[in-house]
Amino acid sequence: MGSKASPMDPFEIQDNSKKSNKPKYSKFTQQELPACKPLLTPAIVISAFLLVGILFVPIGLASLSASQEIVELIDRYDTICGPMTDKVGYIQDSKINKSCTRTLTVPKHMKSPIHIYYQIGDFYQNHRRYVKSRSDKQLLYKDAAHLTKDCDPEGYSADGAPIVPCGLVAWSLFNDTYTISVNKKAIEVNKKDIAWQSDKNKKFGNDVYPRNFQNGNLIGGAKLNASIPLSEQEDLIVWMRTAALPTFRKLYGRVETDIMANDQLTVVIQNNYNTYSFGGSKALVLSTTSWIGGKNKFIGVAYLIVGGLCLFLALVFVVLYMFKPRTLGDPSFLSWNRDTLDYPN
Repeated sequence: MGSKASPMDPFEIQDNSKKSNKPKYSKFTQQELPACKPLLTPAIVISAFLLVGILFVPIGLASLSASQEIVELIDRYDTICGPMTDKVGYIQDSKINKSCTRTLTVPKHMKSPIHIYYQIGDFYQNHRRYVKSRSDKQLLYKDAAHLTKDCDPEGYSADGAPIVPCGLVAWSLFNDTYTISVNKKAIEVNKKDIAWQSDKNKKFGNDVYPRNFQNGNLIGGAKLNASIPLSEQEDLIVWMRTAALPTFRKLYGRVETDIMANDQLTVVIQNNYNTYSFGGSKALVLSTTSWIGGKNKFIGVAYLIVGGLCLFLALVFVVLYMFKPRTLGDPSFLSWNRDTLDYPN
């Protein structure tokens, strides 16, 4: 006959449960893993502020100097190139000649390449519905012309055929043009390589051609050459990279020759783009560049403010340390909980 198992002591069961619930010691849970714990002594703090100040101030001065050397001409023409009243009717009437001539005097010598931008104000390209109104797959793949789900109301033409490129972003393509002369001598505007190379290679297909574009009753902006693939339509590629702010500039082209000081710059503008309906503005910008890019004082001012503030704080800490020094504690006492019974190695 088999022997019966002896019943377990209830107190023993309780003790076993306590043992199993006892948490195991872990350096991770006790926050004892090796870590960098710098002691911020007065010498280290003052040295850090001095280092940042000594580095930032010269960078700020160099940035401001480079920005000052940039020559920039800005001419807002939407208020001048057009009638004083009924500007919306004027811009929407395709029978009216919208040519406008502007004469500018160059204040300083402008070294090539001279970048030509169009600047638009109060145009919210970052609006959610506007940004979504496009089909990235359609722009890249030839067989994706039918993917116009997100392009309403510019997805299909009147006869039901898909529009390529579809959507409001492409439909509102900028269509003002500029012809430039220096001292009554026409100069060429180079419109090649104005778009990002990554956009041309990875976002726009070289076998995708415009189809049914701007064939509706309401023309949004520029038209596209149906015999040129989208990867070579650089004005479109520049425009399709939507801006984050309501006032933005986009590259129109480059002038590859120098323009001397006091030269007379004549610009013939075709004022076609409708910014009057939404109270926007248009301007022509001609600008040289430097190692920091275009004219931008913010970078230099920001570096100067941060560097000057760091130098000021370093001086304040030096004065406080000299006149009101504080006794530093012993760093060895920071490891009080090591090598004890409760926290073994």
